[in-house]
Amino acid sequence: MVSRRVRRRRRQFALVGGLLFLLLIYAVFISGGGKKPSHSGSTHGKTASNTFPKHSPLNPNWKGDGKTVTLAFGGDVHFAGAVGVRLTQDPATALGNTVSQLFSGAQLRMVNLETALTNGSCPTPASKPYIFDAPSTAVTALQSASITVATQANDHALDCGPTGLAQAEAIAKSDHFPLIGVGNTAAQAFAPYRVTINGQRIAVIAATQVIAANLVSTWTATTSQPGVASALNPQDLIRAVQQARRTSDTVIVYLHWGTETVACPNPQQEPLAEQLVKAGADIIIGSNAHVLLGGGYLGQAYVDYGLGNFAFYDNTAPETDSGALVLTAEGRHITSAAFRPATVVDGLPEPLTGTPEATAQQSWVAARSCTNLLAAPTTSTATEAGETIPFVTPTAPTTTTTAASTGVTTTTTKTSKVTTTTAHPTTTQPTDNAG
Repeated sequence: MVSRRVRRRRRQFALVGGLLFLLLIYAVFISGGGKKPSHSGSTHGKTASNTFPKHSPLNPNWKGDGKTVTLAFGGDVHFAGAVGVRLTQDPATALGNTVSQLFSGAQLRMVNLETALTNGSCPTPASKPYIFDAPSTAVTALQSASITVATQANDHALDCGPTGLAQAEAIAKSDHFPLIGVGNTAAQAFAPYRVTINGQRIAVIAATQVIAANLVSTWTATTSQPGVASALNPQDLIRAVQQARRTSDTVIVYLHWGTETVACPNPQQEPLAEQLVKAGADIIIGSNAHVLLGGGYLGQAYVDYGLGNFAFYDNTAPETDSGALVLTAEGRHITSAAFRPATVVDGLPEPLTGTPEATAQQSWVAARSCTNLLAAPTTSTATEAGETIPFVTPTAPTTTTTAASTGVTTTTTKTSKVTTTTAHPTTTQPTDNAG
């Protein structure tokens, strides 16, 4: 027989045990085990890197093998005017010795080749105001001036038609010179130039936001048409950056964009720069305006909206303001940025010294005031979604009406609501006075 006291204690233990069991059920299935909910993304000023794989180039904190690489960039180069005369005299010295001087110390040196490249004549000139073409010896000039790679994603690449573009590709291949931003297909045009320096994997992608309005359909590289890598619709460019990000320590985008002779970014540039950085770009370099625009940090990425002319026929200021941008990168970290000012004299960039150099430096820094850039790096704005989820360009159907009283045609754009990984940039055709 069990005493009344023992039975009472057993009932008490059973009751306490039941209560403990119910508390355990509540803790596990209702309150989440007592853990606070996790928050992904960069909120409250914290970096978004905690959502990325720790040992992956997708992580904004990625430093590759921890070694630095020095990169130098110049603006527009072509071979008209005095530079063209020098090219006919001696291709090896056509770009003089100042280009290599401005690029000194850099392990990768890049410019925008603002001309068609042909076998000596322009087979099918495009229907546009300005036609630039240069012979195959231009590649010798670039190589002799220590240029590593050039982009031809611009509004002059097809000045001599698809035949001229095919000649340019054959010349570059024969001379073992990387010419990017153009191709027989969009895949080729957006394919990055890849090189490993100090163990760091560098990827450079080139594209253009500037194509003459009457030539967009025939100049844009597609799955079946040769042409330039177009960023008027940024989807392919964003995809190329995302793909390069996965297997590269430093991702660079060189863009032909902006409005000619305007020293501030136009409405297309800043949104696209922000989109590219979210997608994983570490460095964004610009050309086309023929004047210098501002440079600085967008999060921890570095952006220069326009490097102006580098070797060019323009001989009046501010089109003669020039220089080289020299960056050091440690994986995704841009550890230093220096602008080396120059002025174009007889088509070539002459480095500045003394008071003119100091004045040019101040002017270049002041140009940052009309941009979304800062003088020093801050928290990365790259996002996990931006680097991994395909970008979808919102559709923008247009309706056209004509005002009866004036005969002026107006266009109204209605943007549909489409979910995107990040805010989309405007894709309105930028102004291009050079054609």
